[in-house]
Amino acid sequence: MIDIHCHILPDIDDGPRTFEESLAMARLAAADGVVVVVATPHLNEKLYPQLEISRRASWLRHLLRTEKIPLSILCGADVNVVFAAEQVKDFTINDTDYILVEFPHTHLPGNAREILFQYRVNGLKPIITHPERNPSIMARPELLLELLNEGIYVQLTAGSVTGDFGRDAQRCAHHLLRAGVVDVLASDGHSSSYRKPLLSGGMEAAAEIVGREAAREMVFSNPVKIISGRSI
Repeated sequence: MIDIHCHILPDIDDGPRTFEESLAMARLAAADGVVVVVATPHLNEKLYPQLEISRRASWLRHLLRTEKIPLSILCGADVNVVFAAEQVKDFTINDTDYILVEFPHTHLPGNAREILFQYRVNGLKPIITHPERNPSIMARPELLLELLNEGIYVQLTAGSVTGDFGRDAQRCAHHLLRAGVVDVLASDGHSSSYRKPLLSGGMEAAAEIVGREAAREMVFSNPVKIISGRSI
């Protein structure tokens, strides 16, 4: 499996504090069957230099080789929409045109459609992260459906599908799965003790709703296309 959204790099956001904690997350992910993780630190109040992300990822790769943990690390970012598309074009997933886009945790902005349009105008393919956890969308899932068109994608948190984020988020996740608008499941992992970097449970729960083949696409074939820059 491939996890396109994971806060595995240390001491850069609200993920792990040390490389030892990052390694603990990596061991969990590898044991769960994940072979590639895209390291996606938050960009919400500060634009970290892309080189800073790359350096942490490079050192983590070295440690993974030393510890013989069979996990590959790619780079990206979890980009808050407070930043204009022109500011974040260097923070795509693995230097493709796919980029993780995060709306505020409190609401869906009234100009969400225009925000996504600007990303598309700038040649980017926005992947809306964890919409099932957004209060506005939990209350009215159709708000998300109205935003979707060609070149805009949806990523659910695997833990939302299994109920780890509460009943409302789970209900919304299942609704979106049944609506056929979910492209990817990702862990949004932050720690080895809570919000773990796991995908298999979410895939199994999604399979009960959309079928095993469709659920596998969300953690296998679609993420492969994303990290390689191919169309979904």
